[in-house]
Amino acid sequence: MIIEQSKQIISEINRAFIGKNEVIEKVLMTIYAGGHVLLEDCPGVGKTTLAVAFSRVLGLSTRRIQFTPDTLPSDITGFTMWNRKTGEFEYREGAANCQLLLADEINRTSPKTQSALLEVMEERTITVDGETHALPAPFICIATQNPFGFAGTQALPESQLDRFMVSLSIGYPSIEDQMKIISAQRYANPLDELHPVTTAQNVIEVQKFLSSVKVMDDMLRYAIELCEKTRIHPLIELGISPRGIAALVRMARASAVLHERNYVVPEDIQSVFLDVCAHRLVLRPQARVDGMNARDVLRSILSEIRPPVLSAR
Repeated sequence: MIIEQSKQIISEINRAFIGKNEVIEKVLMTIYAGGHVLLEDCPGVGKTTLAVAFSRVLGLSTRRIQFTPDTLPSDITGFTMWNRKTGEFEYREGAANCQLLLADEINRTSPKTQSALLEVMEERTITVDGETHALPAPFICIATQNPFGFAGTQALPESQLDRFMVSLSIGYPSIEDQMKIISAQRYANPLDELHPVTTAQNVIEVQKFLSSVKVMDDMLRYAIELCEKTRIHPLIELGISPRGIAALVRMARASAVLHERNYVVPEDIQSVFLDVCAHRLVLRPQARVDGMNARDVLRSILSEIRPPVLSAR
């Protein structure tokens, strides 16, 4: 059932987002794993299109907020307003009161506004004026951002980056795929033709099923050793936190499910290691001198640590 449902989701999204199946699969894996997605790339490659496509295909209640320098925390969390008729303060919902939040260009707003998402993303609750409001399940945030250094951008704080389960880059499509994209947009916007192929309850059931996917002790130790290496690597200032390790294991489980297995193998961990960990690292200046970015350093760690040998199951 999960495999068939996943194929339908990917096929439907492919109608509007063409040529990047690996990115679609990893976003879907993150949703199954109960995490949040950060899409970082230059403008115009389809970040928002991908996020909107998922919002329409998954059948979730969605809201979208375009982050700008004057966006306020209350735009996200909501606020209380005095009702003269009742003589009481009433809570008015913000953009985050939904199942799938599309946070567009998240790094164009102030750190104060960005911090409003910390409780939302981690606890799935909103606290306003001392009163806590639970968000509907499942709650997923798909955020887009332009590369740091573009006009009007501000770097996200490490505490917020750590709450995104993965950070993905789409990249430019091939010439053939660009021809398909332009042809698909000739008469109408393909996003308008997308239809829900699943429900919120089905997504929740898959998220619960992930806990039954086996992670043997040798696989868990392998994942921890990879993350532990980032804490002592000479080119890394800040390594992977325990939250990052938990995210890596959840994503490995989701990878196993999409590959029709009920147990995790080393390839599951390796395939998501860079996406889960790269945005969580803080590199030392020497890394830049050596011309290495976070993903280059993580690739070197993968090559240094030998994966466990699968035993008979």
